[in-house]
Amino acid sequence: MKARETALRLKRFEMDEKARKVADLEQMIREFENIASDLDRQIHAEEDRTGVKDPRHFAYSTFAKSASQRRDNLRASIAELRQKLETAQRDFDDAKQQLARVTTDQPREVTRSRRRHERTAGLALR
Repeated sequence: MKARETALRLKRFEMDEKARKVADLEQMIREFENIASDLDRQIHAEEDRTGVKDPRHFAYSTFAKSASQRRDNLRASIAELRQKLETAQRDFDDAKQQLARVTTDQPREVTRSRRRHERTAGLALR
């Protein structure tokens, strides 16, 4: 019985760890999206201030160029994090299913051990 409890605790720990990873990735994506939208606003404000909206123009703001490069890098990072999130979500779902299997297997094991105990007790009474 202790081995089963240990296995159950291990599966719960694994599921909790995978849930934390999913939550962390979701939080990072939200933060990166917020930063990217802030950069977007700053870029538009800089373009409005200077009057030059074409990044290829020689008078385009260097601040706007660097901010748009940073925004593009953040968007690329968001895309990578979303792929990792999908994988982490699948891992979490698998861990949840494994935990469900382990917890549903437990009553059968208890029933089997109870039957064995009853059989041995019945033989001892004869």
